[in-house]
Amino acid sequence: MNVLEIIDSDDEDNNRPQVQNNTSDDRRLENRSFWKAGAFDIGPTKWTPSQGELEHARVHPKFLHSNATSHKWAFGAIAELLDNAVDEINNGATFVKVDRVYSKRDNSPALLFLDDGGGMDPDGIRKCMSLGYSTKKTNNTIGQYGNGFKTSTMRLGADVIVFSRANRNGRATQSVGLLSYTFLRRTGQDDVIVPMIDFDISKHWSEPILYGTQEDWSTNLKTILEWSPFATKDELIQQFEDIGSHGTKIIIFNLWLNDEGIYELNFDEDEEDIKLRDESARLTKLSKRTADTHAHISYRLLHSLRAYASLLYLRKFNNFKIILRGKPVEQYVIADDLKFRKVAVYKPHVSSAGQAVAETTLGFIKEAPAIGITGFNVYHKNRLIRPYWKVTGEGHSKGYGIVGVLEANFIEPAHDKQDFERSSVFSRLEMKLKQMQMEYWKEHCHLIGHQPDPTYLRRLEKASSVPLQTQGEPFHHTIPGRAVGPRPDLSGSQIHGRTNYNNDMPMVRPPPGFQTGLDQEVACAGDGSRGIDEICDENIELFMRCEQYMQRETELKSTVADLEKEVADTKRKCAELSSRLELLRKQKLVR
Repeated sequence: MNVLEIIDSDDEDNNRPQVQNNTSDDRRLENRSFWKAGAFDIGPTKWTPSQGELEHARVHPKFLHSNATSHKWAFGAIAELLDNAVDEINNGATFVKVDRVYSKRDNSPALLFLDDGGGMDPDGIRKCMSLGYSTKKTNNTIGQYGNGFKTSTMRLGADVIVFSRANRNGRATQSVGLLSYTFLRRTGQDDVIVPMIDFDISKHWSEPILYGTQEDWSTNLKTILEWSPFATKDELIQQFEDIGSHGTKIIIFNLWLNDEGIYELNFDEDEEDIKLRDESARLTKLSKRTADTHAHISYRLLHSLRAYASLLYLRKFNNFKIILRGKPVEQYVIADDLKFRKVAVYKPHVSSAGQAVAETTLGFIKEAPAIGITGFNVYHKNRLIRPYWKVTGEGHSKGYGIVGVLEANFIEPAHDKQDFERSSVFSRLEMKLKQMQMEYWKEHCHLIGHQPDPTYLRRLEKASSVPLQTQGEPFHHTIPGRAVGPRPDLSGSQIHGRTNYNNDMPMVRPPPGFQTGLDQEVACAGDGSRGIDEICDENIELFMRCEQYMQRETELKSTVADLEKEVADTKRKCAELSSRLELLRKQKLVR
């Protein structure tokens, strides 16, 4: 019989259904490429309000496609669905499974997501299938716009069917919903129609839940069976067997093809992974050095879902697993793999209540200096938004090998969660990260074999009036009353430091591996020779000083407002006292 078979990733059965890209099935769109699927003319509107019914805005099916184009990258769409499962940790979820499934209706592959979270009741699944509804209002959830499910599923395939079981207020329910771009297009709909059916399973049998007539419920079931991978009601109900008492199963089918007519998602290259076909094709026939660079996770995450999912969340889960094609994803903590780590504290100037603090961990990748990977991994509410973000220009050699990690909850991500909203706070963060990278390079570049930064050395010498000493170089200058310091260690041991980036005056300390002979911090001094790097440094310092003045101005305005309020309260009290004294005088005169 026609059922959707879930094929385990380690199943070596050669009798599995063969994928067929070309079919005459009228349940397929005429154009299977995502970026071309929205190119069609909109016909005349057929719907008219009934007598006494107000006109209302409708959503044309074409919007489903245009809305999904916010996801330029297919893995970004998959990440949205993983976020939904991770948010269910608050409801007891312990896993989310991502796998390929096959449909015997047309032998085509589909994408499965299965979690054991709290599930959705009939009201919840209707909000999930609608635009703009979101019940996630707590600070520890990732989703917030109520649009991620629609954009992500429609970006990956033309159709999606959802199965969900939930138990709310002692009532157990199971629901099925079908969001089908193919159905809407093939039947010429001019509004987004989503057939859904619900069952009450509180007793030992399933009983249909009717919101209209029995005929309406049957029409919804008939539409689901006609346009989904399941031909009968029994096959549909069987899909709840692996959900358990609560959870959600999402099956995305009629997956999009690339411009060459091949499935965009590559399930065949690695049986434990899902690859992006177009991205991985670019990595063939590379030189050894380039191949070594592209073997780094910063490149692998572009075409390997397992690599991307491994660093998608900043903190490791305690009791939750992402199971990709039968094998759990091992979470990768970027900061743990850096050498000569240093923590820089940044207190951004934001208008929201409370003082925001961002700790940035910087260090060299373990392959440095052989591989010049650089960039900052910026997370928001534990979710990776910008991986390996390069804040310096492509031609800038300083900073190669430096990687940073931070969680920036004080700026808002874009709707696709692959970038941040452009704002003054974002611009200041970018400038601050550039400053952190340049200062870290000046202080640590010699530890991976580069020449010490001459500009930084001159500034130190000028400020301390004592030449710097490096390993293997005798210290010829002495200071009366002070002993010559011991030879510094440049063996490459781990260096841990901490820098606060909201000080009033920038301070210069000798970089690791150097000594000035003076055990004190010295302020930056001017230098007669002004190179490009010095001008850039001065520009950054001026920018930061401007930010400090702005923050000080805000604090002063707040102080002034508080003082004005106190003055107003004092005047009011004085007026009350004067009134009482005047009243007492009058009473005394009367007596």
